Amino acid sequence: MSDSASRAFDRWALRYARHYARWALGAAFLSGIASRFGLWGTGRGYGTFANFVKYTAQVNRFMPARTIPFLAWAATAAEFTLGLALLLPLRGRAARIVALGSAALLAVFGLAMAISFGPKEPLDYSVFSASAAALLVALHPASDT
Repeated sequence: MSDSASRAFDRWALRYARHYARWALGAAFLSGIASRFGLWGTGRGYGTFANFVKYTAQVNRFMPARTIPFLAWAATAAEFTLGLALLLPLRGRAARIVALGSAALLAVFGLAMAISFGPKEPLDYSVFSASAAALLVALHPASDT
C-alpha cells in the first residue's frame, strides 16, 4: 500500500472507529437504563429499579447506606445523559467533554467494582476497556472533515 493510500485508510479507519466506539458506549449506557426500568423484559438484567439500587449497594459497599439511593439515581442520570449525548453528532469541545465524562464515570464504576468485588469483575465486564475507548474518543473527537 502506498503512503497516500495508507494515510487515506488510516483517516477512514479512525473516522469509523470513532463512530463505532461512540455508538457502542452510548448504546451500552442506554441499555443499562432500559434494564433498570424493566424495558428488556422480565428476568432480563436488573428488571426493576429496586434491584438496581441493591446492586448499587453491593458495588459501593464501602459507602454509607444512606448514600446508596443518591448514587443509584446519580448513576442513572449520568448514564442517561452521556448515553444520549454519545449518540448525538457532537463535535469539538462538546464531543470531548462527553467522552471524558464517559471515561471518568466508567473508571469510577470500575474502581468501585474492584474495591467491592476484587479486580476480576471489572476486567470480566470490560469496564476499564470501555473507559479506555471513551478516552480514545476524547483524544480524537469528530472533526468537520
